[in-house]
Amino acid sequence: MSHLTLFLGKFLGLSCLLMCAVFVAKPRESLEAINSMMESPGLILVTGIFTIGGGAAMVVGHNIWSGGALPVAVTLLGWLTLIKGVALLATPPRALTAFYQALHYPTWFRPYMAAALAFSAWLALTAFLA
Repeated sequence: MSHLTLFLGKFLGLSCLLMCAVFVAKPRESLEAINSMMESPGLILVTGIFTIGGGAAMVVGHNIWSGGALPVAVTLLGWLTLIKGVALLATPPRALTAFYQALHYPTWFRPYMAAALAFSAWLALTAFLA
């Protein structure tokens, strides 16, 4: 397994794990911040720009669709990050708000975070133990 796969698995897994843990520990504040962001087109623009940059870097540097679950998961995260960045820039703010509301994010916050925590923990452990 490549050093880049292991680095990205550790980096993405650990950073997402910690971020989700903080969100779970402070759900009210996290949801308030997310709701506030959805009302700020400028913040969505800046977030989209940085998300495209990170996604493009992962896609260019790590586009590996074979070799086991970890390399494929890292590649898939890169593509999903790039797609999310493009969506943040290309989608009108009202449509983003409608999508956010359709997900019932505040209602399903804990299950969404549980799934993200589980995946992040798997990613980090797989990379650190490889």
